[in-house]
Amino acid sequence: MSRRRVVITGLGPVTAHGNGIAPLWDALCEGRSALAPIRVFDARGFRAASGAQLPDSFDVKEFVPKSYRKATKVMARDIEIAVIGAHCAVKDAGLITRGTDPEHAATIAPDRFGCHIGAGLIAAELDELTAALATSRDENGKFDPARWGAQGMQELTPLWLLKYLPNMLACHVTIIHDCQGPSNTITCNEASAGLSLAESQRVIERGAADACLSGGADSKLNPMAYLRQELAGRLALCPIDVDATTIVRPFDISAAGTLVGEGGGLLVVEAEECAKARGARIHAVLSGTGASQSWCEDTVGLLPDCSGESLADAIQAALQDASISPSDIDAIIPYGSGVAALDSLEAKALAWVFGDALKDKWIITLAPSVGATYAGFGAIAVAVAAKCVSEQRVPARLNSQNTPTLCATVAASASRSLRHILVCTPSLGGQNSAAIISRSN
Repeated sequence: MSRRRVVITGLGPVTAHGNGIAPLWDALCEGRSALAPIRVFDARGFRAASGAQLPDSFDVKEFVPKSYRKATKVMARDIEIAVIGAHCAVKDAGLITRGTDPEHAATIAPDRFGCHIGAGLIAAELDELTAALATSRDENGKFDPARWGAQGMQELTPLWLLKYLPNMLACHVTIIHDCQGPSNTITCNEASAGLSLAESQRVIERGAADACLSGGADSKLNPMAYLRQELAGRLALCPIDVDATTIVRPFDISAAGTLVGEGGGLLVVEAEECAKARGARIHAVLSGTGASQSWCEDTVGLLPDCSGESLADAIQAALQDASISPSDIDAIIPYGSGVAALDSLEAKALAWVFGDALKDKWIITLAPSVGATYAGFGAIAVAVAAKCVSEQRVPARLNSQNTPTLCATVAASASRSLRHILVCTPSLGGQNSAAIISRSN
């Protein structure tokens, strides 16, 4: 049976540079970094006091119908990112949905509109837990589980849990935009958005939907989530008085860690015949996707697969799915976090696939500009890849000076012939994702 061709018609990245593709693309091409001292909490007690925080003007209420604004009270930051990303993607795709114009018929029938969103493990806000924990101490001031059950939990609002369930990203997005087609949530850390995109691709290919909102969102600028990154040894040393814009150096021999960036976003992916029938602008083609699972020595993925073989398997699967060879790839967007062990894994995986030709493959690095965006990475990277192939331009590269095996050192934005771009990432936990983004003919 012939496969339906899947295209990307809407771009909705949300990063510290702003909402939508325009501010992100401008910043990347100009070589601007959003890394700066964290404002949302006092991070001076951590190794890194800086990250890429969303603008202070970030307000989800501006992106939902008036009738839905009460629901924003139970939206964690991750949910807000997904909701804003969906709005930006729908608008960019030229779609009418219940969330953008309830007075007119939807462009795509609700039962033919799916939604697949990758999410991180949402950490609760400390202020909301303080009252509950404070009333759960025994006479010696220690936490008492019995008091927690009898009294402490009563201090939490009845809808507290709904703010922190990972599936609530897709829940709110599907309600707002009336997506009644296949829907799912994937929680596989950095690979989450890429795997969600792959699921949307399969849903459309087999005819279960005509279009999907797909991507991921994550915010780890929260003391609890931030602590996990520090304990995992992922954060670079970056005191408050150090210029954070120079710290993240992907694939550099001096790379010493990453800085956290909150963000993500959604894309509108659509069957090509449907997009053409409504006269939509096609940014790019989603030619193929691949996935794999790495063996993890510590069972949780803190110690990555040093060989890179499993990530290479995902890349090979994506190439096969797209019916192209490694020589057809013109640029690569890896996770490129600046964490030495992860960078090494990715470099080995790419060498496994591309061999000696790797040195000629243009590497696009995003972390020096928007930070490590975890479950939101795949959506941001695919949006950038789609913009690259439509504009036939690569953005600037920052910071890295010595990358022996990769073409990843400092470079200005430039025009470049781009047919196919590979987006790939490993993850904490061992899941790997890969996608091929191609120029629309």
